[in-house]
Amino acid sequence: MTDIEYGDLVRIKKDGIEYCGIVMPSTTDDTTVLKLDNGYNIGVNIDEKTYVDRIKSKKNIGVSISNNKNQNHIVGLNEYYDNDLTGEKTTKRKDLPNVSVIFTGGTIASRIDYNTGAVTSQVKADELIRAIPELSDIAIISTEQLFNILSENMSPKNWVDIARSVYDKIKKGSYGVVIAHGTDTMGYTASALSFMLRMPVPVVLVGSQRSSDRPSSDSYMNMICATKVATSDISEVSVVMHGTVSDDFCLIHRGTNVRKMHTSRRDTFRSINSIPIGRINYPALGIDLFSDRYKKRGGEDLRLYDEIEEKCAIIKFYPGCDPNIIDFFVDEGYKGLVIEGTGLGHVSSSWISHLKQNIPIVITSQCINGRVCDRVYDTGRMMIKAGVIDCEDILPETALTKLMWVLGQTNDLEEVKRLMKTDIRCEISKSSRSYSF
Repeated sequence: MTDIEYGDLVRIKKDGIEYCGIVMPSTTDDTTVLKLDNGYNIGVNIDEKTYVDRIKSKKNIGVSISNNKNQNHIVGLNEYYDNDLTGEKTTKRKDLPNVSVIFTGGTIASRIDYNTGAVTSQVKADELIRAIPELSDIAIISTEQLFNILSENMSPKNWVDIARSVYDKIKKGSYGVVIAHGTDTMGYTASALSFMLRMPVPVVLVGSQRSSDRPSSDSYMNMICATKVATSDISEVSVVMHGTVSDDFCLIHRGTNVRKMHTSRRDTFRSINSIPIGRINYPALGIDLFSDRYKKRGGEDLRLYDEIEEKCAIIKFYPGCDPNIIDFFVDEGYKGLVIEGTGLGHVSSSWISHLKQNIPIVITSQCINGRVCDRVYDTGRMMIKAGVIDCEDILPETALTKLMWVLGQTNDLEEVKRLMKTDIRCEISKSSRSYSF
């Protein structure tokens, strides 16, 4: 095995069983780790009776593997079989629409680093697209690697970069846009883009809960369904992810109503205080609509409102929370605050005097479902008199991105209050329904 290198495609015969796969890094000298075609890894103990044959070297098949502890990139084995061993190539049909795919990173662009055991963002845009041949039956795909970061590293500056890239793609004629994004902060980005963009075509955010090199990965199905939605007439910023733990359909969530509800389930995303726009069945890719309350393709002129105020924050109220935290943020120069209050949107009565500020303070609820109403209890009425803005059933994270966006458009406090209470992108429903719980 001395001439076998990481990334080589090899055949190993041992005890009458034959294994074929890509050589992976191993922690022991007498065991060779192979990534099989099904996505699983297997360790084979090598002895004098073991037959090892190198089918192709990594130099011939273009594998990029680094032993640097920060880089360990391996292209999927299916890519070698499809493009190198069989010689089959994906062809582009000229009658298909053009869809732009913008990669920003996240689990959908991640693989396991076998030196550390951690999942890191290291898959390039064109690699993932080549690994999903079904996309060639849906659209002509063009890709952009905007950045490659995990979603916890996403910032408002990144939202602006994404919005500008989407605007540019649509202006140049894209029939739809897909944004590959990490799931942890996808709801923030989706709602921010909803306010920053007016667009005549679909803009779809997609991610995965399992990295693309895992057999249970949801990345391929999610990407296929998202690309199909990008060719539909649903001209909204939406999030398309698994609807169940099985591979049967994805749900289409509006960008201002969606929240990640589970740390690891594949069907983690839910529409809150609303129903999804629809679902896309897999593998047939037919779309079932649950509502006609969505923007239709061509219904808006393309516009970009990319001015946002980053100096905004969310405060989560809890019993005993010191109201001086409000004064701290004001003294630090923050331009707006969102408070997650209890129940109908309450904080301690000791907070009332601290709520009287010259910056907008928005009240939301820690409850997942339902709406804020500060006119039921005395504390709520005092909060209203202090000048807080209640925003009905808007999600806290959506309230934050909307406040950032509104403050990017105007500094007038009364106009900020008016816009925050105005339903701009279906972020506020007219009434609470039974389906919202």
